[in-house]
Amino acid sequence: MQLIGPFKQLIPMSGLSIKGAISDDDLLVFEDAGLLIDGAHIKAIGKFDELKVTYGHAEIHVLKGDHTCLPGFIDSHTHICFGGSRATDYALRNSGKTYLEIAKAGGGIWDTVTQTRKASQEQLVKKTTKLANRHMKNGVTTLEVKSGYGLSVSEELKMLRAIQEANRGTSTDLISTCLAAHMLPKDYQGDATEYLMEIADTLFPILQQEELTHRIDAFIEDSAFSEEEIRPYFQRATNMGFDITVHADQFSTGGSAVAIACGAISADHLEASTPTEIALLAQSDVIATALPGASLGLGCSFTPARKILDAGGALAIASDHNPGSAPMGDLLTQAAILGAFEKLSNAEVLAGITFRAAAALNLTDRGQLKEGALADFILFHTSDYKEILYNQGNFKPCVVFKKGVKVFDKHQ
Repeated sequence: MQLIGPFKQLIPMSGLSIKGAISDDDLLVFEDAGLLIDGAHIKAIGKFDELKVTYGHAEIHVLKGDHTCLPGFIDSHTHICFGGSRATDYALRNSGKTYLEIAKAGGGIWDTVTQTRKASQEQLVKKTTKLANRHMKNGVTTLEVKSGYGLSVSEELKMLRAIQEANRGTSTDLISTCLAAHMLPKDYQGDATEYLMEIADTLFPILQQEELTHRIDAFIEDSAFSEEEIRPYFQRATNMGFDITVHADQFSTGGSAVAIACGAISADHLEASTPTEIALLAQSDVIATALPGASLGLGCSFTPARKILDAGGALAIASDHNPGSAPMGDLLTQAAILGAFEKLSNAEVLAGITFRAAAALNLTDRGQLKEGALADFILFHTSDYKEILYNQGNFKPCVVFKKGVKVFDKHQ
């Protein structure tokens, strides 16, 4: 066992509701705290000096200077496995072209599909690992990564195998998701229904055999798939035991209703959600996931995060790190900006990138610092946790621990 401390403040993010608004007054703040770790898990939290006496046999690590400790961040929606770049798309959008106009002209998702298909599995592994490690140094200890730039059985397998291999080359946990239903491939000879059934018939069994993922995603939108086309696809996935998540309500509504009807774990994007969708989401167990990186990249409105929380919904926040609409890939910065625009408390923002983000991935062993949870935690050089979001992402962790092991120290 090892005892680490003392922390000026330790914010465990425990004892908070998974749904609804949270006040900063609701946060537990342990002062002069210590964290006792047994292997990969947390054994105890308490006053450092008291833990030092009780567990005198533990390996003791005394911190110098002021530190605040938080659970490791969880980024529950990214697309960091891809080939090429979409810098041209970004320039065109800033010149006045819309996302859908660029896509129809040959840019957008299909551009990345073309470049990803040209990349070897080894190249995808290298790029994914590099980006995952960048996230890790910014405090992200669990990172969801989607396929969806292959759009054929063989190319989707290439991507998901690359993600699996990249997971062995980074300290952060990569949680893979199959997004073969990202759009209808332009080179596919059949219609959307035929494509989706081919994926379900051929790809889904291989995903299970090779244990490549237990999550299925789909993009419900005018430029992708309709509600009617996706429902049978999700039903097949659910019958086979996959978890469901949905790209929903990004440019038009309808996706969130499908997410609720199909028992999805999360509905992500929601920039176009109206009071009707917000009320339905709040009444469900679906985690609403805001993606401020896409709003920044596309220059569009943010997910109505304040309204979702006030209605009683559960709100996670993710980076949507991807080459097209969200190239920044900085979860803390984006969450801080969303908080400023949507008037979210510090507690609500931090919940969105810790335990509520864990819920969006159907994970119960992380996102909070408590006995039995994974020892995933990050340290900031400050005596006041409020400084973290106040600096709007410019203040990064100085130390990152993953499963009880120090995996990053900016001073080493």
